[in-house]
Amino acid sequence: MDIERQMMEVDIACVGFGPATAGFLHTLSGAMMAPDGQILLESKVMPGAPLQVVCYERADDIGFGVSGVVTRARALRESFPDFDPAQIPMACPVKEEQVLYLLDPIGASHRSSGVKALDSMIGLLGKRDSAVSLPYIPPFLSKEEGVVFSIGQFNQWIGSQLMGTGLVQVWPGMPVSEPLIDENKVVGIRLVDQGVDKDGSPGPGYMPGMDIRAALTVVGDGPVGPVGQKLDAHFGLPEGHHISEWAAGIKAVVELPENTELEPGFVLHTLGYPEPEVFGFLYVYPDRIASLGIFVPSWLDSPIRSSYRMLQHWMQHPAVWRHLEGGTLRSWGAKSLQESGQRGEPFLTGDGYARIGEGSGSTNVLTGSGVDEAWATGVMLAEGVIELAQAGLPFDQVNLDRVYLGRRRGSWVEEEAQVAKKARDGFTRGMIPGLMGMALTGLSGGRINVPATPKAPSQRIPTLNEYFRGRIDSSEVEAIVSQCRQQGKSPVDPLMDKLGWPQIAYDGKLLFSHQDALLLGGKVQAAPGFADHVRFADPALCERCDRQVCVAMCSGQAIAAAEGGGRPEFDREKCVHCGVCLWNCCQARADDGQRGNIDFEAGSGGLHSAEN
Repeated sequence: MDIERQMMEVDIACVGFGPATAGFLHTLSGAMMAPDGQILLESKVMPGAPLQVVCYERADDIGFGVSGVVTRARALRESFPDFDPAQIPMACPVKEEQVLYLLDPIGASHRSSGVKALDSMIGLLGKRDSAVSLPYIPPFLSKEEGVVFSIGQFNQWIGSQLMGTGLVQVWPGMPVSEPLIDENKVVGIRLVDQGVDKDGSPGPGYMPGMDIRAALTVVGDGPVGPVGQKLDAHFGLPEGHHISEWAAGIKAVVELPENTELEPGFVLHTLGYPEPEVFGFLYVYPDRIASLGIFVPSWLDSPIRSSYRMLQHWMQHPAVWRHLEGGTLRSWGAKSLQESGQRGEPFLTGDGYARIGEGSGSTNVLTGSGVDEAWATGVMLAEGVIELAQAGLPFDQVNLDRVYLGRRRGSWVEEEAQVAKKARDGFTRGMIPGLMGMALTGLSGGRINVPATPKAPSQRIPTLNEYFRGRIDSSEVEAIVSQCRQQGKSPVDPLMDKLGWPQIAYDGKLLFSHQDALLLGGKVQAAPGFADHVRFADPALCERCDRQVCVAMCSGQAIAAAEGGGRPEFDREKCVHCGVCLWNCCQARADDGQRGNIDFEAGSGGLHSAEN
């Protein structure tokens, strides 16, 4: 039925507040007014006033962010010629970098014969604490002269400047449900309905989401944002492009022990443990604060991948634990990372819209850099918008292609993305081909790669019996799964125990149960009156799923196994909005073999910790 909705007109509506949108708003606002107060960019919806620019952010504060960052900060320095990291809490220059190859000290990881051979060869370099410090960091990976900082603190720093200008509005706690599309033209956005039940049915306080009509919609809502997803569904992807490579970044902020030897600006990267495909990091901020975490990728072909438990095993690896033991957990978080890079680039422009940031495929998957690239895409779009606004030209695809796409295609972001385009394809074929592919791509400037064909999770995640063949008898696997199913529990922990992974010795200081971490490491909440944003499209597919990787990988334990089996249960009061469930479902839809059975929509809540 038709629903009467309130409507507001603006010149520019932005979706999602992160580095890309911040770069856009910072650059645009700087050109809207002259120092003497003269309007340079006049609004068409409010003549006599500057452009009306509004940004809507799902999270209920602009400091929402779940990532420690190390970046060369080239684009940031271009926007802030006098850029001083000391202005941003928890930020400092990179002073030392180290890469560790972590061996398996307990013998529980799933290591192929090729990885075992690599272990032996690298071990000849000399090991300490079951790890080998690599003597050489390739230039394409090095962040020399870069900066480490917290996304949460950075968002607050730049957000306070933007709102202090009075020229742009940033509205947190305002989820956007979808773009408004009229005959292939994006004419604005629709905010989510409020006063509804969890299934979306109108309740007593029902208030339809407002329609925000805009001449230009700027989409920077990240790799799992609902607006970006709906644009992809409507317009498709450019020929040959795909979004099939992902990673879960699960991270923590800790206070290092008082006797730490690590100095601010120390950057540590690891690979090889707890599973060979898992990468880790530790960045040291001032005042003994550090950001650390792991990336659990979609090419880790394991039906028992559990990001939170893997994080704790990584933290307790001897080479990492010697820096952490005696420290204190301050906060934690998680997010999805789009690892297809430029191969996952959608249509960047169309009539009435443009896309920026990670959801636009800007992340460089070779250098592992995304924040600076995202900021740069926002700046380039803003420069193009300023040009069009000054000339009084419409924000149609022809004009946006010229002023934004033209800038982007001629930028260092594009040049380096072309080099990195196929850098991670090799991981589809395994850990060793993946490392070889990255090395060949980096050293050849993108001319040589390890080719591979991407696969959807339903095509690559093995069954439990296939995965444990030769390690655990199939009858034992089936018995564990059956018992857990009847109890409404995931079989991941008992199966990991059976493989020899030690149980986590919670100390109440640094190592906590997953449930306790939810209560400690930030603010996890979902406002009432919104519909659930995670939905299982076809319950029948869940009924016959024996793996339920969505349960194992859920960063906040918001998706739990149902008692007796069947469709998992979702508790949005625990959801951190990482979107990991979206790409970890291993049940393909009947009408689209590349998509899983989970819909990740707009919604309220999430994990909020400015330190992250």
